[in-house]
Amino acid sequence: MNALRRFRQLLAFLLLLLILPSLCACGAESGEAAAEETAAPQRVEPKGKVYYTYFDTVSYVYDYAGDSAERFDDRSAEVSHILLEYHQLFDIYHEYSGVTNLCTLNKNAGGEPLTVDRKLVDFLLCAKNMYELTDGEMNVMLGSVLRLWHACREAAGEDPQNASIPAEEELRRAWAHTDISLLEIDEAACTVRIADPEASIDVGALGKGYATERAAEYLEREGAVGYVLNIGGNIRCIGDRPDGSGWVTAIRDPDKSAQDFACRIRIRDTACVTSGVYERYFTVNGTRYHHIIDKDTLYPAAYFGSLTVITRDSALADALSTALFCMPMEEGMKLAESIGGVELLWIFPDGSSQSTPGFADLIEEPEES
Repeated sequence: MNALRRFRQLLAFLLLLLILPSLCACGAESGEAAAEETAAPQRVEPKGKVYYTYFDTVSYVYDYAGDSAERFDDRSAEVSHILLEYHQLFDIYHEYSGVTNLCTLNKNAGGEPLTVDRKLVDFLLCAKNMYELTDGEMNVMLGSVLRLWHACREAAGEDPQNASIPAEEELRRAWAHTDISLLEIDEAACTVRIADPEASIDVGALGKGYATERAAEYLEREGAVGYVLNIGGNIRCIGDRPDGSGWVTAIRDPDKSAQDFACRIRIRDTACVTSGVYERYFTVNGTRYHHIIDKDTLYPAAYFGSLTVITRDSALADALSTALFCMPMEEGMKLAESIGGVELLWIFPDGSSQSTPGFADLIEEPEES
């Protein structure tokens, strides 16, 4: 991990420490006011755990329901185990003893089918479904293109003065190895093969959200309510706060500092995922190049500054936040309407914004000073 990545990870961690408690407190104040009016039980102080090693980000598990310390420890430990398992399965840079993961599959590209864990088969089938759902905008086989941009971003972190972007001809050659049909899955035999030796899988647009949803499913099976998962900014609420007030979270203004928010929204029993130009990027000759690559141009998508998705399934929210970021707003609106249960906020490069009616209903009006 280079120095720039370590700095960004530390900055993200410090930002989460600053933002999350204040947002939870914001929701708590409203909940307390409601409790006074309805004589609801007194608010329970939340418990929390933090993990630093999954998906190259910081992950939080919060309990607002008042579980015993022992039960919360057990449940958060299982969430940690689930995240670790999927972190290892989805890792494209490292292999692990006894695990056939995406790194193994990429190294074996062009070779014979490999037997993999059923969980990885299920995930890759989900990835293919997301490809179809988004008309190819969310394509896990874009790895050959994305690794060119990743290499340039890493090099820029080491030597900003000599930063460069991939050559056009390199990108076009890489694009020839991104067809989803190159990912061959035998569901019955639990085997996976990448048919082209130049092709590779990259699941950055789906993996974290998918793992988050699997952790949420575990908590729901356990009967947990009043829990919140924040896996590197992928927020998944399980049920509601005990007082019924939901949780308030903030949508960052992509053109301003990390402490400036475009709006605050109140959510419950759903997922919230934002994709933006401000997370992973590098600069060449004064131009910023972020990490969300448009399949049609093979360059960073230029439609929006950020896009936020609210829908119950965290995997779907993760996939759509990338896919719709690479589509004109009108097309994204039609796709969301065809799926149903999806609310969106688009923030444009000029700072203006537009949302679906259901998203607008979630926005918290600022209190008068």
